[in-house]
Amino acid sequence: MADEPSLGELGRLIELMRGDIRDDIAGLNARLDRVVSLDVYTVEKASVAKDIAELTKAVEGLQAQRERDTDRVTQTRRWLVASVIIPLLGIVLPLVMVMRGAGA
Repeated sequence: MADEPSLGELGRLIELMRGDIRDDIAGLNARLDRVVSLDVYTVEKASVAKDIAELTKAVEGLQAQRERDTDRVTQTRRWLVASVIIPLLGIVLPLVMVMRGAGA
């Protein structure tokens, strides 16, 4: 029986445990104050998902616009070659050949 704690020691140990438990509960309460509620989290998550969907749609639209612009530039180059450069060569090339033939 000499190894058993006295009532005073048991009382002090219980008070220490109570203090530790109070500190732990206070820490949990402090952490809970920083936690977002499930409702707010759900609304925020839906908002982020909507924003991502809108951005994806905008990027797809920009890619489509870029493809149209690329096609337009290609068509402009083709038109320029077909309507300006080839006829110009058709005029200049015979002149050059005539001038070479006349000078020889």
